[in-house]
Amino acid sequence: MTRLVLIATLSVLLVACSKAPESAMAPPADQVVKVVPASIAWVKPEGASLDTVFAKAKVENKPVFLYWGAVWCPPCNQIKATVFNRRDFIERSKGFIPVYLDGDTPGAQKLGAQFKVRGYPTTILFKPDGTELTRLPGEVDAMQYMQILKLGMAATQPIKDTLIAALATPGGAAPALSVEGWNMLAYYAWDTDEAQLLAQKDVVPTLQQLVKTCPPEHAEALARLTLRATVMSNGEQVPGKAQIPALAAVSRILADAHRARENGDILSNYANELVTALTATGSAERSALNTALNTALDRLSIDQSLSKADQLGAVQAKVTLALIGQPKNSKPELSTELVAQAQAAAVKADQATGDKYERQAIIPSAAHLLSDVGLIDASDAMLTTELPKAVSGYYHMLVLASNAKLRGDKTASLDWAEKAYAGSVGPATRLQWGSGYVNKLIELSPQDSVRIEKAASQVIGELDAAPETFYERNRRSLEKMGVQLTKWNADGKNAAVLEKLTAQLNGICAKLPEADSARGACNGVFVRGAKKA
Repeated sequence: MTRLVLIATLSVLLVACSKAPESAMAPPADQVVKVVPASIAWVKPEGASLDTVFAKAKVENKPVFLYWGAVWCPPCNQIKATVFNRRDFIERSKGFIPVYLDGDTPGAQKLGAQFKVRGYPTTILFKPDGTELTRLPGEVDAMQYMQILKLGMAATQPIKDTLIAALATPGGAAPALSVEGWNMLAYYAWDTDEAQLLAQKDVVPTLQQLVKTCPPEHAEALARLTLRATVMSNGEQVPGKAQIPALAAVSRILADAHRARENGDILSNYANELVTALTATGSAERSALNTALNTALDRLSIDQSLSKADQLGAVQAKVTLALIGQPKNSKPELSTELVAQAQAAAVKADQATGDKYERQAIIPSAAHLLSDVGLIDASDAMLTTELPKAVSGYYHMLVLASNAKLRGDKTASLDWAEKAYAGSVGPATRLQWGSGYVNKLIELSPQDSVRIEKAASQVIGELDAAPETFYERNRRSLEKMGVQLTKWNADGKNAAVLEKLTAQLNGICAKLPEADSARGACNGVFVRGAKKA
């Protein structure tokens, strides 16, 4: 499963060595698991506690599989369409207690804060006693996901202990860690860790240390750790002395078709980070790395063992690479060959995808790809055709709003954003879409104080005066809106509007229990906004 990169859309809301591998993470193309008419016995909690779930897990001595997602989320629909409907996943689910935690259910955001889950989707495996075993990567392909799930269920210790063992190398000796242990570390969901294992500042240095200590015979783990250590730097250049060996290691991975296929998710999702971390602008090294990456991405784009989303993601990565250094929101300067490849990939993905959940993932991604190469009209046509049959059309409307903004049509952009908010469903989702709409109004039409006040008042008016409301994504959405409203009133001209909104929010905050941290979070929305503005 690829990370479906919708950068322009999401801004509206704000969310490998030469030896053969020891365990086959990437299967042959003909190894297909057919879907059978069966289902997963999901446990869907309705409150801010999983105590009964873990009590049941202890009695039955079963691990707990927690899936944190949302109905509208494209990658969530992708995992539904490619993993959760597999016969082998359904069968394996009988060995654990599967918990589906939808971000819009009562208490979900408070549970999200408790288990430190932010991005949709996040999947976590727990021991029966509630100890976190590992976080599963949501970007790998379905067969890799199943292999990693199998490793996690067979693990004898939490990933935190495995990491400690890997870093404990007295006297410079190599850590006594099995290949399974190294693969667990290599395929851990480092990007959704949320400081469970390490503070954010320690992640990259720790990954770099793991690269140094991973035995070369564990080639699969070593390759993935090498790539992960590079991309987690968020595009910052690898320090001089380490840059040459890191670039050489990545180049070897790209030259090995099998190894590149195993790490296709990283290559597709983080191609930019690899290039900017390892090479300088205009250098011969950057040109060579770009060529190697594009060759690997071309192979991934036609690899029939990958999902349609993963093939599409490889083409998106090629476009993103080609756009490095070009001004944002400007007409892209791309080769006619690349534009044609992107158009063909988007049309093929649309025509080949029948499953409604997979289409919720594919169509926004394909439309975004078309927009990126300058085919905005084709992108709009694809999206508007899909709207009547989409699982959650209000997500597609955000891409339409983004397209209108690219055209310079502020009115249409705001109208689509307003329709998206109006059509959104679920308390957390409506808060996220509504605050995003307010922020877009402030950005594109700051003079329209009446419309801004009306929208912000509606968002606040829909808040449930319950502690569970003011956690996780809900709290972040409110705070971001508070920051933008405070900046909007920087010159004091909108003080009256801000005073009304503050009073309205204070009325809701006053209904919360005094001792609950949620009351402080509620009262602090505009206070923190003033500090950040």
